[in-house]
Amino acid sequence: MSSVNLTGVAEPDGAPVVAPVRTPRVAVVDILRGIAIIGILFMNINDMGQSLYASSDDIRHLGWRPWDQAAWWLREVLANGTARCLLEMLFGVGMVILTDRFATEASEWAVLRRYYVRNIVLFLFGVIHMYILLWPGDILHSYGLAALVAVFARSWRPHWLLTLGLSLAFFQLLGGGYFGYYQSVVRKAEIAAIEQRVQAGQKISPADRKLLKKSAENKAERAKDNAESTAQIAAEDKGRSGDTWSWVNTQIVVSRDRFPAFMEIFVMWEAAGTMLIGAALFKLGIIQGGRSRHFYRTMTLIAYGIAIPLRTIGAWEQTRFGEGPYLIWFTSEIARLLMTLGHVGLVHLIISSVAGHRLLRPFEAAGKTALSVYIAQTLITLWVLFPPFGFHLYGQLTWAPLMLSAVAINVILLVLANLYMRYLDIGPVEWAWRSLIEWRALPWRRR
Repeated sequence: MSSVNLTGVAEPDGAPVVAPVRTPRVAVVDILRGIAIIGILFMNINDMGQSLYASSDDIRHLGWRPWDQAAWWLREVLANGTARCLLEMLFGVGMVILTDRFATEASEWAVLRRYYVRNIVLFLFGVIHMYILLWPGDILHSYGLAALVAVFARSWRPHWLLTLGLSLAFFQLLGGGYFGYYQSVVRKAEIAAIEQRVQAGQKISPADRKLLKKSAENKAERAKDNAESTAQIAAEDKGRSGDTWSWVNTQIVVSRDRFPAFMEIFVMWEAAGTMLIGAALFKLGIIQGGRSRHFYRTMTLIAYGIAIPLRTIGAWEQTRFGEGPYLIWFTSEIARLLMTLGHVGLVHLIISSVAGHRLLRPFEAAGKTALSVYIAQTLITLWVLFPPFGFHLYGQLTWAPLMLSAVAINVILLVLANLYMRYLDIGPVEWAWRSLIEWRALPWRRR
């Protein structure tokens, strides 16, 4: 007797099969994309309903009662960054599938041209999302730019893709670990030793005095930065709590602070590296469900076994509300990647059963209409719930109510996506994007 897995590959019962990677559409990939795009709202809604600056600075500004702390801890340990990471991996999967499909029809130059046009249009959609639909946290423009670089490695073998992708992640670890954590620990210990000698009445060297002076200057600079951050948060709250014009102007100002900005380089760096990792996982048959239950069970246990403790420590460090140094500066990227791999493995374990498949099948529709769901999340929050011309709920909801609001919005969008896909085979935003790429109006209804 044999069964058919979600990749459409027949396999004998109990035998692991690596699925072919050249496939136009894999159901489990759509399910993973649907889970990621639904999950992204839990990362965004706090920046939509409260200060974007505060949620990356003083999280207590968004409420810190016991239920808010519980909501924040769950979000921080289990979810933070993983939806974005999974979308980046799946973007790498799409890169391999699309360019392979293009390669059967055209030359190398034509393949690159088509892929570049596709992502330049996506980049422009992202800019519209930021400056017209007023969402400063847009990811489309970043992914569009990152894909223009990552595509040149698309034909590499999986181990080389993993090597390059993990190397890009390693440089982030090096920056945060060495320059952020290690040097801070060493410098803090040196200053503490010098201060002890001063208190004991011992003579210190000119180099020691210079180091103390530099430490005092850095402390003053941090105090200045903290004061500026507090003023920035207050200005954002004031602008987004005012009238329609102040809301619009503040959203544009926050968008401009993010893009164009120097930090966009690091965002693209992260996205391109994770896309390459996703492409490698696809070529290895991992991300689309081509491995055995034992493989995914082992992958999930190892990934969670490392990621959950690291992220728990990181969350605890953040709730100390000090100046560091923090271990999270060193571990955040590796913990994000591992937590995402744990989620991927868990999804494959769930979906390998009939009941699990039925449970997760609704996310397939969300995955096929991911762009439309993403834009709908923005329209519901930034054009209905939180703005002064809507329900004017900005600043009224704390961490726990914000997360519950995300649950309610996502349930509605999940239902609508499934109803929509019963009758039409392409989402409205996907239709606009692909029609622009093809330079013709694509058909709407199923044939």
